[in-house]
Amino acid sequence: MATTGLFCFSTDLRLDNNALLLQAAAQVDKLICLYCAEPTTLSHSRQAPNRPSALRQQFLFETLCDLNTNLHAYNQHLQVMVGSTADIIPQLITQHNISHVYQSNSAGHYERSQWDSLRKNYPYIEFVSLDTQTLFSQSELPFALDQLPDTFSKFRKHVEKLTVKAPLSPPQTLPPSPLKEREWRSLWEASFYAISARDTGLVAAFDGGESAGRKHLDRYFKTGLARTYKETRNGLDGMDYSTKFSPWLANGSLSVQRILSELRSYEQQAGANDSTYWIYFELLWREYFHWYARKHRAKLFRPEGITQLKPKTAFYAERFAKWCHGNTPYPIVNACMKQLNASGYMSNRGRQLVASCFVHELNLDWRFGAAYMEQQLIDYDVASNWGNWQYLAGVGADPRGHRRFDLEKQTAMYDPKGAFIRRWQGDKFTAALDSVDASDWPIDRKLN
Repeated sequence: MATTGLFCFSTDLRLDNNALLLQAAAQVDKLICLYCAEPTTLSHSRQAPNRPSALRQQFLFETLCDLNTNLHAYNQHLQVMVGSTADIIPQLITQHNISHVYQSNSAGHYERSQWDSLRKNYPYIEFVSLDTQTLFSQSELPFALDQLPDTFSKFRKHVEKLTVKAPLSPPQTLPPSPLKEREWRSLWEASFYAISARDTGLVAAFDGGESAGRKHLDRYFKTGLARTYKETRNGLDGMDYSTKFSPWLANGSLSVQRILSELRSYEQQAGANDSTYWIYFELLWREYFHWYARKHRAKLFRPEGITQLKPKTAFYAERFAKWCHGNTPYPIVNACMKQLNASGYMSNRGRQLVASCFVHELNLDWRFGAAYMEQQLIDYDVASNWGNWQYLAGVGADPRGHRRFDLEKQTAMYDPKGAFIRRWQGDKFTAALDSVDASDWPIDRKLN
């Protein structure tokens, strides 16, 4: 009897080094390649925005188009359907007598809860999942997940010397789909994402898709930029100060194992140094936050984080809006936020500064800042985003507690001539931070 599999692409939007896709190709006679486009962002809390930004939408759209093109080489195609996996997968199971369902393991609590529910509701179907977004699989970690070290430093000492498996080649063949290819691009633009990046006049900093990601990976190591990464990584603007792998890593159109393989090849040819090690070091940070999210699940989105102490913050709607639009008394923060809104990207140094300002200078609930980044960032990754915000807010994996940056000192260090601030007009802002109090009552400055 012929078997039909359902491969649910999620944050593994590639053919290269996709062990799960190779397994599906070997197990079933027919295969449906599916992507479920959620009508709103995968929200974990009431702070989350209604939908991703136009730039983030555009990057995902380009990625799905590229994946579909690459599948055509196998006489396959991508079925893009609007809705949640919890609604779409049961329909396809019923309509096509699905025997196997494949999905990469996710760091997100929402996604894992959906997967667990489907497995419970369909015990007669084989549900298959693998760790395709990390350097190591869970079974390769030298500790149980519930024993994950409570700091990155401890984690790094455990895993730094572990051998990372070599990346796998794309499949040679794929089983045919039982479904005819249907046009989904117009449906995407018309009924799902009403406003595209093109309509707004915004220009994304990156092109989406596995093909673009592999070109960038090749370019980066051919230029030799890796040799000076540690010295340049705190830059604020441009393409060459950091690796810029994160947009493609975030949706899985680039494999982290492929990146590490290319890094090791570069080290063999050009020699290893502190900078090439630091690229690996930061890939390990990403790795840590993935397992951190897997362990703590819903705690990733709670005000107290993984601690027992809620931060003493409030929500000032006016302050939040000014931070989002780059209209605070802090020029470096304004420049970073305007850069984010215009390009969908912000440097790592910038992310630390705007988060520190949000929590310490503006005294706002950190979850609203994390949610705005979820909306805007092209390279949004649930584990890294929310884990880093917990870290800065003092409710996460930081033994030192709150991380507060001196914004004037940081400006002098990383934008000493003010070129970044001037380019993004960070020095143009309303003088007063507050015109209303936390209860939205007008502030009469004549009485103060």
